[in-house]
Amino acid sequence: MMSIEEYKEEFTKFHNQLMSYIYRLVTHRQEAEDIAQDTYIKTFQNIDNFKGKSTFKTWVFAIATNLAKDNNRAKERWGNDWMNLVKDAHVADPELFAKKKEKIEDSTHGKFVLSEHLNYCFNCTSKTLLLKQQICLWLKEVYNFKISEIMLILDLSEGKVKHSIANARKAMAEIFEKKCVLINKKGTCSQCTGLNNMFNPQQDAHIEANKIKMVKEQNGKNYEQLLDLRLQLVKSIDPLEGESIELHNYLIENSPAWAKQQKALKTIDK
Repeated sequence: MMSIEEYKEEFTKFHNQLMSYIYRLVTHRQEAEDIAQDTYIKTFQNIDNFKGKSTFKTWVFAIATNLAKDNNRAKERWGNDWMNLVKDAHVADPELFAKKKEKIEDSTHGKFVLSEHLNYCFNCTSKTLLLKQQICLWLKEVYNFKISEIMLILDLSEGKVKHSIANARKAMAEIFEKKCVLINKKGTCSQCTGLNNMFNPQQDAHIEANKIKMVKEQNGKNYEQLLDLRLQLVKSIDPLEGESIELHNYLIENSPAWAKQQKALKTIDK
């Protein structure tokens, strides 16, 4: 059995990873902090149940995952059109648009960082997946868990875990292929470069974009390979740290409400 000091030391080793993982699942900072705290307490209270059949980290992530799943049960899965609806809401409401600008101007760093926005975009896009697919994708592709460890975390068979990862990757690759103007000139979404032009008018958005490996090395790559390059970027960024974190927290926490409100308004107008 672990001593209290051993427990604290082991937990501290991956605390930041755990926090960012929970945040990526629940997309709300305070809720993520609450779940991380509940995970700490629950794992400590049940430490006698840890029999060493997995690593301590895998066991803790399993508990955190169950708590995050409980949190998500009360939430609606993001629609594929939600980000477009959020954009429409800001175009239609000058006050909403102005508040977004204030979030940058009043933030600690006062910056908009293109790579951080791509990470935010990936998180938003992942919310359109089934929750099981989201979890498997994050654990395997960003947090480097083995298939066998994900099986333990989710209590799923090897086939179901692999199937969930494959389906998640396929869906994400197809969405970015269709939407992302950085990898498809006919893409329908250019929000990242548009916001960069707005908040960083002194920069050339295309020059900034070309500093990103995914953009710089896209020639000759298929969309699966481009997804891997995008995942490399996502892995390198902590969603709870960064120079434009206030803006992205604000956007991701409020996007579901904005999208549903805008959808309701469009329904009334028909």
